[in-house]
Amino acid sequence: MKKPKTAYLFLLPSLMGTAVFVLIPFADVIRRSFFKAVGSTFVGVSNYQEVLGNGAFLQAAANTSRFLCICLPLLLVLSFCAALVLYRLPRAQALFQTVFLLPMAVPVASLVVFWKVVFHGNGLLNEMLELFHIKGQDWMSTDAAFWVLVFSYLWKNIGYDVVLWIAALSGVGEEQYEAARVSGAGSWACFFYITLPQMKSGIVMIGVLSFVNAFRVFREAYLIAGDYPHESIYMLQHLFNNWFTKLDIQKMSAAAVMMAVVVSILIFLLERWKVRQEE
Repeated sequence: MKKPKTAYLFLLPSLMGTAVFVLIPFADVIRRSFFKAVGSTFVGVSNYQEVLGNGAFLQAAANTSRFLCICLPLLLVLSFCAALVLYRLPRAQALFQTVFLLPMAVPVASLVVFWKVVFHGNGLLNEMLELFHIKGQDWMSTDAAFWVLVFSYLWKNIGYDVVLWIAALSGVGEEQYEAARVSGAGSWACFFYITLPQMKSGIVMIGVLSFVNAFRVFREAYLIAGDYPHESIYMLQHLFNNWFTKLDIQKMSAAAVMMAVVVSILIFLLERWKVRQEE
């Protein structure tokens, strides 16, 4: 049975927008990654070799990978635990969802001012430490800056994931729990054999969205510390921004293509895992 043509007509504006603003520009980025920035001299993979041999790129890639590997599991686990608690408290659910989502409504500029007031060398945190005769420091100029960024990301995004987890939990039929309890299953058995298996499809979607949101943490890092922050929070976006300022288009293009390939592979593996779990 053929699909109605009207369905494709509804999709046409989105497809055209994606082609014009995403696919065509990215195709041009791929082309530029094999040429010099000035002129049209084909240089093969030399731009990629130059990027991979760049110390700043390796540092930024390592920091970004470290940030993602720490933040994503923490965010998914903490938000899932909070969602489990709220799901069992239907009366308080709406109130707590609003409270959790409030950080997302706070403008980034206002949030940055707050972090500066707290973590500055003469900030609130150091004043509190002095009460206990502990010497303070400029937290954003030490390795602690990384953990400040981790805390900022978790604080701002946990509410969003909690709402998504609650929506996923709502899709689990209550009759399944009732049937399990009748059979003598306890709370832990219901959790491991009913709840968790049905969260596998949700974890892929929530994981991908959390992954995308993790790249937005650059705004906080940039507004707090500028173009060249402490090395522990020097992310790929800092590097791209600095290359853009210097008009190193060929480096930006090569790095962007490599990053797109890595992200695509990760998402593909997640999707494959989800399909295998559902079989």
